[in-house]
Amino acid sequence: MRRSHFGAWAPRCPVCARDRGRAAALLLAPGAVESGGDVLAGTLICAEPACRHEYPVIDGIPVITAALRQTLGERAVELLLRDDLPAEALGQIGDALGPDSWLDTLRQGVSTYGWDAYADADPEEPPPASPGAPRPGAARRVLAALLDLAAPLPEAPARVLDLGCAAGRTSFDLAAAAPGALVLGIDGNLALLRLARRVAARGEVRYGRRRIGLVYDERRFPLDPPGRERVDFWACDAAALPFAPGSADLVAALNLLDCVPDPLALLRGMATALAPGGALLLATPFDWAARATPLAAWIGGHSGRGAMAGAAEPLLEMLLDPSRAGADGTRGGASPDPERPGPGWGVAGLEIGARGEHDWHTRLHDRSAVLYRTHLVTARHRSRPSLLDKGS
Repeated sequence: MRRSHFGAWAPRCPVCARDRGRAAALLLAPGAVESGGDVLAGTLICAEPACRHEYPVIDGIPVITAALRQTLGERAVELLLRDDLPAEALGQIGDALGPDSWLDTLRQGVSTYGWDAYADADPEEPPPASPGAPRPGAARRVLAALLDLAAPLPEAPARVLDLGCAAGRTSFDLAAAAPGALVLGIDGNLALLRLARRVAARGEVRYGRRRIGLVYDERRFPLDPPGRERVDFWACDAAALPFAPGSADLVAALNLLDCVPDPLALLRGMATALAPGGALLLATPFDWAARATPLAAWIGGHSGRGAMAGAAEPLLEMLLDPSRAGADGTRGGASPDPERPGPGWGVAGLEIGARGEHDWHTRLHDRSAVLYRTHLVTARHRSRPSLLDKGS
């Protein structure tokens, strides 16, 4: 955790925000392990005497979530993907545990995101096996398309959020696109955050690239992306960010909307995080899965008998700009949801900008990949409140 980012973002206690509705600051407790302005291990403590909730900093990653016990109970195993074992020993452990084990699942995820993020800089990466084979950098290409759609960006953004940053390459690209800004990558996957942190802190990429089945090839090479000293990575709940409203001048969320329990809460949280005039960059393939998002919370993808026939794109647009929503699912007029009439049903304070579509190739192993068609949306936070804002 970089001291520069801790000071600039001034995180707040999510437990106080949830239970007390108060904005209590987090303080770094004495005894933290630091190196060159980077907190490698320590504890953040709520300044509110009635709370004093604690949040750990592990391997340089602060874990700031209201459901800390649940988060660590589900994700602490991701910290066990050791990088001090020889590749042969790790392969033997993987074979012993077998397919679909916690280690296999963990390594597959790191391989998929690590490959897309950094394989373009890997001197050992083979050329594509065929013209239609996936190429690394799908997330970066989607981000570039969104930046083009959103141009011009807010003037001289000071703070940028990359929600669902995964292995972190898009966070570095955002630092390059916003010179001088402090970029904060947010994710819940601790293994991916460790990969990203290694690049930010050491200028080195290290991960296991899945070749086939349980066979992984160790990849380790230097990488010094521009602006990496302005990038940090934290583990937070993207739908309940521990920051003051209006903290970010630019918020990006690539392929995150369909991976959270409450997509509407995520949209509202992003709008709250934006400063007036700030820009939102959103990409999603609407690839819903009930294990991640309950059916009732999906944005489209069901209720094909309704006015929009289950289409996700118009519903997302109405959520982001409720002033365009009509009772029959068209633009203009009241809410299309009779259970939640009026302007408070959507996300207040945003104005829809440009839209687009872009392919996103996800590599699983040498002989398997998934191709998504990702929907792109940009929006701006209105500089002045409107009547719509007062109803939400």
